[in-house]
Amino acid sequence: MRIPRVVVQAGGLGSRLRPYTQVLPKPLMPVGDMPILEIVVRQLASAGAERITITLGHLGSLIESFFGDGAKWGVRIDYCWEDKPLGTIGAVAQVADLNGPFLVMNGDILTDMDYGEFYRAHLETDADVTISVCRRTVEVTLGVLDLDESQRVVGFREKPSFDYYASMGIYVLTPQVLEFIPKRRYYGFDMLMGDLLAGKAKAQARIYDGIWLDIGRPEDHEQATALFVENRERFLP
Repeated sequence: MRIPRVVVQAGGLGSRLRPYTQVLPKPLMPVGDMPILEIVVRQLASAGAERITITLGHLGSLIESFFGDGAKWGVRIDYCWEDKPLGTIGAVAQVADLNGPFLVMNGDILTDMDYGEFYRAHLETDADVTISVCRRTVEVTLGVLDLDESQRVVGFREKPSFDYYASMGIYVLTPQVLEFIPKRRYYGFDMLMGDLLAGKAKAQARIYDGIWLDIGRPEDHEQATALFVENRERFLP
């Protein structure tokens, strides 16, 4: 599947991984024997990505030096700089030439998802945005009471669990969505979703049941490293 445009967001501070990210941008944090962003770039190239724009901020020159023009990975890579933090989706408004549906993702994700299949699934809908989501379960270790308006107990559950769907930080957007994203202003994906839903735009979710992790916390990074080392062929077939 051909994916004409991809935007990879790699400008964050990586605050939860300090002190490592004081000297190394989070997308260059090693997972096994290569940076997490190199795994992402290899996967995107394999999935048919033709041009990848990486948004840069904190220590971005190290990322640009590492990836260059992308020739090593068989894909065209260019860059878009944030001169100040723009949030989890704000930098996308600064990227040029987004003239058709484009894939957007965070640069610190370890997943075995097929990006080409995800992009194709979006094209088969009339959605303005398609969000890749995964199921997660929260287990409560306490007894939970259900109360009515008068605080009368109407139910009791011992150590219940609750399922929810979490955004994986991987989306396909249509160019029309860019009209909602202000330029050069902090703007999070949560703000975009609120504005899209208020504006009656169509948002579609696609559930993914495979492996997905970000490496935002030290324990996540350790888990991602172990998964990659044990399942390298699954992530880089």
